[in-house]
Amino acid sequence: MRKAKAKAKQVKGMMKETTGKALDDPGMKAEGRGEQAQGKAQQEAADAARRAKRDGR
Repeated sequence: MRKAKAKAKQVKGMMKETTGKALDDPGMKAEGRGEQAQGKAQQEAADAARRAKRDGR
């Protein structure tokens, strides 16, 4: 479930970045890139937790 939420945050960030580009709004573009980075970090954390649980650590 965490991985799905992380992916959704990445997609939301992509949409925000694209909208910012279309509207020529640098703040919105930056916010979108930030959300994408947060989503990627959350996805990596979920993957690491899954691997640790699988390996019995």
